[in-house]
Amino acid sequence: MTRWLDDDEQRAWRAYLQMQNRLTARLGRQLQQDSGLSLADYEVLVALTEADGGRLRPFALQEQLEWEQSRLSHHLSRMQRRGLVDREGCPGDRRGAFVVLTPAGREAIEGAAPGHVAAVREFFLDQLDRDGVATLERLATRVLRRLDADEQD
Repeated sequence: MTRWLDDDEQRAWRAYLQMQNRLTARLGRQLQQDSGLSLADYEVLVALTEADGGRLRPFALQEQLEWEQSRLSHHLSRMQRRGLVDREGCPGDRRGAFVVLTPAGREAIEGAAPGHVAAVREFFLDQLDRDGVATLERLATRVLRRLDADEQD
């Protein structure tokens, strides 16, 4: 039997979806306007910036971003043409490769990050008090744990 959403749940769910869509669109426009990067570019560059040596194996990047292999491959090709990333062979695995952050990629993320963080604060985090931030983290962690458990079943 289907457990339909009651009125409160329906309003909360729809408000969440609308907030997520509008926030993502706003942050994407800001990032593109300020730096010429897309949110997807930014995600890749953040992952590489945080990785040891600014390099990751493609499967590790795919797993971290939770993207399909074809999406990652096409996106990395576009970023490579723009000089933001490069691919290097893996010395211990002839068929393997690394995705590597280039100096231009590092410069791009360093230039984009201050404006992006300011927008995240302005449109999202500054709307929460400290208790709200803690509640958001608990909620997100709980939902992510549930999703992880479902993927393991």
